[in-house]
Amino acid sequence: MASFEVEHIVKTFGSQRAVDDVTFAVEPGEIFGLLGPNGAGKTTTIRIALDIFKPDSGRVAVLGGPMSEDKKNRIGYLPEERGLYQDIRLEQCILYLATLKGLDRHTAQTRMEAYLEQFDLVAHRRKKLKELSKGMQQKAQLIVTLIHEPELLIVDEPFSALDPVNTQMIKDVLREQRRKGTTIVMCTHQMNQVEELCDRLVLINRGRVMLYGALDEIRRQYRSHTVLVRSLNGLPDGLVGVERVEPINGSVALHLRPDASPQAVLQELVQRSVQLEQFEVALPTLDEIFIEVVTGKETTA
Repeated sequence: MASFEVEHIVKTFGSQRAVDDVTFAVEPGEIFGLLGPNGAGKTTTIRIALDIFKPDSGRVAVLGGPMSEDKKNRIGYLPEERGLYQDIRLEQCILYLATLKGLDRHTAQTRMEAYLEQFDLVAHRRKKLKELSKGMQQKAQLIVTLIHEPELLIVDEPFSALDPVNTQMIKDVLREQRRKGTTIVMCTHQMNQVEELCDRLVLINRGRVMLYGALDEIRRQYRSHTVLVRSLNGLPDGLVGVERVEPINGSVALHLRPDASPQAVLQELVQRSVQLEQFEVALPTLDEIFIEVVTGKETTA
């Protein structure tokens, strides 16, 4: 049973169709990427799933069925826009919002102490939220999202305003949540973070699903007809099936003719006594796939 599922949902604002027949499912215990350019319909899809917006049509199931008040306490939501109370102290804000999620005061206090230590915010606990940096506020927002130990975690641009050290810390936190069995939906346009963290993904553009599936399968689907080679004794001229040779970052890209196969090229290199350090079929980055899908322009390896 999927933890999070939308089927053929549609949402229109005036003349603008923000979500147009979107369907995907998120499996229990995975990190799932909800991707798309700005204005693609990602946040609207999330708000429909959380019962903030009602869809014009379609079906939504969260944690096994329709959204309910009880289920809202089993979900952690990190919005892209910070929503913490700016004029109260950090610890006061965390404790208050934790109790709204059903925690008793003692449990909330215990968990808060651990998170303040982990997120390096102990020294700032008595400061008002408005006195904290943007990065600190982002970490505070994540504490509020996690403190009630949700079964389903939805994070919208979780690395916003974070430096590399804190970005790595949040990645570690998300991986730890996955190890505990938490289902995570990560809404972002930062493709490098998706490549590091996500098991599967859906790419939405202009309200419609453009890609959906496992990351490795999608990369293989969009792979170019190119192999990357590095050798100890150079490459011979006139390799059969090779259309163009291009140096790339210490390796050589062999662009193959449409009728050539990487296996045939490898066999010829071995037969011609080339000492190989590297031979791999070039797979595009998610950035390259994203650009190709969104703009319709094919990228080259």
